[in-house]
Amino acid sequence: MKTAVEADGLTRVHTVGGKALSSLDDVSLTVPAGEVVAVTGPSGSGKTTLLHLLGGLDRPDKGRVLLLGVDWRSLSGAALARFRRRTCGFVVQGAGLLPQATAFENVEVPLVLDRVPAGARRERVEAALESVGLAEHAAKLPDQLSGGQQQRASIARALVTGPAVVLADEPTGSLDTDTAKAVVALLLTAAREQGAALVLVTHDPVVAGHADRIVKLTSGRIT
Repeated sequence: MKTAVEADGLTRVHTVGGKALSSLDDVSLTVPAGEVVAVTGPSGSGKTTLLHLLGGLDRPDKGRVLLLGVDWRSLSGAALARFRRRTCGFVVQGAGLLPQATAFENVEVPLVLDRVPAGARRERVEAALESVGLAEHAAKLPDQLSGGQQQRASIARALVTGPAVVLADEPTGSLDTDTAKAVVALLLTAAREQGAALVLVTHDPVVAGHADRIVKLTSGRIT
């Protein structure tokens, strides 16, 4: 099976109040295409830091991350942004939608940045919204959508580019139990249908139980 993500010896140190604190300490993780990995652990254990490093949003102090065989360290500026946009889909807690843009426009953003022609954009956005059950809500602003619908729009935005890797940071953290179940099922199904590797950060053991594999972080190390 093709390797989508390969992280080797990741160490990340942050300075807080003049004191160096290790967010990650020699963490290694390999995720094949099509696998769903849940990352669990207490608050402050380094889960979000790991996700940011895997997606090229941050750089490790030591170690490396290869995505589809490409080392994030070999990219910078526009080339890095373009590669990340085309290969990674991000789902965040609270959806992170642009408040003045419709659901359609929010999902369209990565395609606009990638200069996809208007006709192709419309076709892909409509298909993405249909896949998450939001076709009838395309013209609504985020504040006209429920929390679950907002998160569905976020998933559609993450998947509209056909990414090889989907990174989800507590995507059900602000949702009620029933809505959370529906969102997780949708995210898992969509990622697996596209053959994407899915790395899912969660505090919820029920959510983690749907993954193919669970990785637990404690004090910046895999336990």
